Amino acid sequence: MASSSSNPLSPPTDLRWLYVDFNSYFASVEQQLDPRLRGKPIAVVPVETDSTCAIAASYEAKAFGIKTGTPIYEAKKMCPGLICVLAGHEHYVEFHERILDEIDHHIPVTAVCSIDEMACSLMKNERTLERVTATAKSIKVGIAKNIGEYVRCSIGVAPSKYLAKVATDMQKPDGLTILTSENMSERLLELKLRDLPGIGHNMEQRINKAGIYDMQALMKLQPKHMRAVWGSIWGEKMWYYLRGYDLPDEETSRSSVGHSHVLSPEMRPPAKAYQIAQRLTMKAAARLRRMEYCAGKISLSVRIENGPRIGCETSCQPSQDSFKFQSLLEELWTALMHETKKQRIKKVNVVLHGLVPTEDLHVQADLFDAVIPAATEKKQARNEKLSIAMDRLNQKFGKDTVLLGMTPDQGKAFTGTKIAFTRIPDMEEFLE
Repeated sequence: MASSSSNPLSPPTDLRWLYVDFNSYFASVEQQLDPRLRGKPIAVVPVETDSTCAIAASYEAKAFGIKTGTPIYEAKKMCPGLICVLAGHEHYVEFHERILDEIDHHIPVTAVCSIDEMACSLMKNERTLERVTATAKSIKVGIAKNIGEYVRCSIGVAPSKYLAKVATDMQKPDGLTILTSENMSERLLELKLRDLPGIGHNMEQRINKAGIYDMQALMKLQPKHMRAVWGSIWGEKMWYYLRGYDLPDEETSRSSVGHSHVLSPEMRPPAKAYQIAQRLTMKAAARLRRMEYCAGKISLSVRIENGPRIGCETSCQPSQDSFKFQSLLEELWTALMHETKKQRIKKVNVVLHGLVPTEDLHVQADLFDAVIPAATEKKQARNEKLSIAMDRLNQKFGKDTVLLGMTPDQGKAFTGTKIAFTRIPDMEEFLE
């Protein structure tokens, strides 16, 4: 990182990134799938109860002030005609994959940033204002024609990926904003601090405490001062981002595989909540096998209805065996229920961590041979083969064809794979 006193690197002045951000994505997909929802205020919800929150809202609903996170009981007061739609995550992933294929017909996708955001690096011959405008318009026409006219996007173009993302929020819905070296400074000053990715409510308060309330004051700071305001390297990085620099992405490695679920009211008694915990464990183990990892630890946490979150965890020899994890889950659940005195459960979270790639584990097999009895090793091998066989049956005949410790009817109580902000599930996961 360059110092605050001298910045030998010059930020790029040409247009290098095109960023695509889909508008009210979940709600738009629902409107595309169901003509009865078009032009109507809709909220996409995780469960069918007024005690939940909206995970997406159509632009018609946003006009009433409804947004992601708005409690449904409040949303219905704000908009008496609100239509609540149960989230269909499988559809959102399917549309996501179709969208990637469509954009690739116009320009290669460099980075998939989320379920509804993609970034495309521009080649030298694609960086003129005329060429990039034509590319953006052709993407919009292709999406309307081949994906659906209700699945709209805003496109931002800028010298850096970060600023291209910022540009997508400058005109919604269905916008096109191009930040050039000539207009970039002026356009950024029009923004509020919260318009910048990376500045949420808490960070805005921190920045305000430093006497900074608008973009003009923020842009006057030097890199080291911004680092001090943020209290981390991210403040200094933000200085460079706002001036069009592209910084290398940090490398990340997978450390866990897990699933959580907010329970509908009828599933909150402990006995029924345990069924959900079992199903989440099976999903996590199946995903672990598909990704070719073993896990050496399982953690379980629950949120009590109208109460706190509590959790516990336990370790084991690295495994990908559903039978093993279900046995460990039973031990953890018994311990938690003793602590909660069997109160109703609002949310369940199961995580497998301490991940080891299976190929690395096989290299270490000789070390384990000395401590694992032959009978135990034989049982583990058998259970892993059975687990893989169950995966294949569920992939072939449909999710929940085979379950451990549950009947197929009990499995239906679990609503399926969800899309997280940081992870887009594979289509295979909807069959696990």
